[in-house]
Amino acid sequence: MNHRGAVELVAVSKRYGQTLAVADINLRIPARSYCCLLGPSGCGKTTTLRMIAGHEAISEGDILIDNHNVGSLPPARRGTAMMFQSYALFPHLNCLDNVAFSLKMRGVAKAERHERAHRQLTLVHMESYAERFPNQLSGGQQQRVALARALITDPDVLLLDEPLSALDPFLRIRMREELKRLQQESGISFVHVTHSQEEAMALADLMVVMNHGVIEQAGHPREIFNQPRTPFVARFIGGHNVIQGEVLETAGNLATVSVAGQQLRIPGAGLNGHKAVAFSVRADQIRLRAPDAPADGLDNRLSGSVRTVEYQGAWVQLAIDADGLEHFSVTLREQDFYQYPVNPGDAVIATWELDRVHLLSAGH
Repeated sequence: MNHRGAVELVAVSKRYGQTLAVADINLRIPARSYCCLLGPSGCGKTTTLRMIAGHEAISEGDILIDNHNVGSLPPARRGTAMMFQSYALFPHLNCLDNVAFSLKMRGVAKAERHERAHRQLTLVHMESYAERFPNQLSGGQQQRVALARALITDPDVLLLDEPLSALDPFLRIRMREELKRLQQESGISFVHVTHSQEEAMALADLMVVMNHGVIEQAGHPREIFNQPRTPFVARFIGGHNVIQGEVLETAGNLATVSVAGQQLRIPGAGLNGHKAVAFSVRADQIRLRAPDAPADGLDNRLSGSVRTVEYQGAWVQLAIDADGLEHFSVTLREQDFYQYPVNPGDAVIATWELDRVHLLSAGH
């Protein structure tokens, strides 16, 4: 098993005329990693992927693969392979010849390229479809053939542009498992663009959250979910309530914050002299109480009313209207919700412990 595929971006920018699509980003992707570039449409993730591939020229900076500067090399000489969102299979070639096509272009003899193509089709469990044409395959089968075609060149890095977006939800989960298996078995790095937080968290060793052409945060999915750096990351990754308030006073390691007239307590270390603060509380770490329920020792109590209740199987998702907060959600386990159910319009108290508060840095 090889351990190739370390990728490094050093002060990389991309301009289209006066528009700065990617702004001076620095990123290290270790060898044998599964990296997901994640963010909303227009954040620069696909442009970054295409610059690594060589399909977009960089405006400034350097791209290194296994410590070799490849920024000026054509795609075929970078040691990368790209799997496009559309799969881009040749309709007039069967699966075997689609997979073998790049070897044919390199002058590899027919017997050898077909043998190698059969091995790749076996790797993606498509060997029995070798003689079929793309229009005879489902979307998931076409994707497996496209993967085999990308891997046959033995790349150092496989680049995937939203490879699961065209699949139905059930097949998407199955193909996630398949992608992770292939990455681990091949021992190369995968760099995968997606707008799905769930997909990135399921697949990535390294998750890179992008916004407006910059990297807001990069790290392991668990780190990003539990310790988002900025309000944008907390909102985009999901499951977090972002609360902004005015610091009224600090005392030791505690600060009192005003949020639309309601007072909340947060960790106060380092907040001396700050007037405004942003913090997050995970939706699944909040409990609901009736307005007349006695205080239960939790550190924060926020008054509001139930806007919506969504049953999601093991969980129930509630949206709460509270003064000063545009979005506030609570995620309860099904059994906890139905022990004390509430309905839209009911007045409630949202409560959480002080150690559930996560301070956010300035940002979007």
